[in-house]
Amino acid sequence: MKTNALNRAIFIVAILILTIGLDQISKSIVRKNVMEYQPKVYLHNHFVIEKVENTGAFLSMGDNVSKPVRLVFLDGIPLILILVALGYVFVKDNLNTTTLTAIVLMIGGGIGNIYDRILHGSVTDFAYIDLGGIFHTGVFNVADLCITTGICIVLIQSWFKKKPVVEEATALEENA
Repeated sequence: MKTNALNRAIFIVAILILTIGLDQISKSIVRKNVMEYQPKVYLHNHFVIEKVENTGAFLSMGDNVSKPVRLVFLDGIPLILILVALGYVFVKDNLNTTTLTAIVLMIGGGIGNIYDRILHGSVTDFAYIDLGGIFHTGVFNVADLCITTGICIVLIQSWFKKKPVVEEATALEENA
């Protein structure tokens, strides 16, 4: 039983290191090699690298609020949620591997963005995808991608999760 707990902890820490590491390495490369608002276009204008320092949250929401409000809502509350989620994944030992991976991806992405906000005062976003009139994104980073991937995995799992079958007669008896 202890081997399973140790393997699980190693799995969690490995995903966190990979997620945070890829995020911070990619942001460091962009900070050093890409001028702000000077896009580099690839794949026939479908993929763009453009350095943007985001002082707000998702899609720059909250970038115009005062520093104390930003500190509470963009640093404090997310940090508390990350700590709670970390405790959850280490304590809740019956999560399946897919759910565990999804939650740890969200945690790692959150840590990457909070680290930026605390260290640099903003989050470095740099990637943009534009597939013409079909699909386009806002400017994002690896941490955002990890958070979004984790959320999508959880949503897909919950959509396909088998619902318990309750017999109609049992339900009628309980309501009587």
